[in-house]
Amino acid sequence: MINIDLAAKSKDELLAIIAAMSKASQSRLTLKVSEKGALSLYGMGQWPVTLYRTQWERLIDFVPEITAFIQANAARLAVKPTK
Repeated sequence: MINIDLAAKSKDELLAIIAAMSKASQSRLTLKVSEKGALSLYGMGQWPVTLYRTQWERLIDFVPEITAFIQANAARLAVKPTK
């Protein structure tokens, strides 16, 4: 953890720190267990991706096929710019 003396910072410096922290938190992926016991992945888009454990396990096992499909169709797939 980084210690920053906020009292010594100007208003503009504080606003820049807040903006940087906000941008960092938006680009980070996080996980949370829902009330119903599902696993939610936050940070991919506006809404979380929520699946149950067995669904995540099936998806993880399918990653090589997804990767191959992306590589084979790279020219046809859109790329969303990161924030």
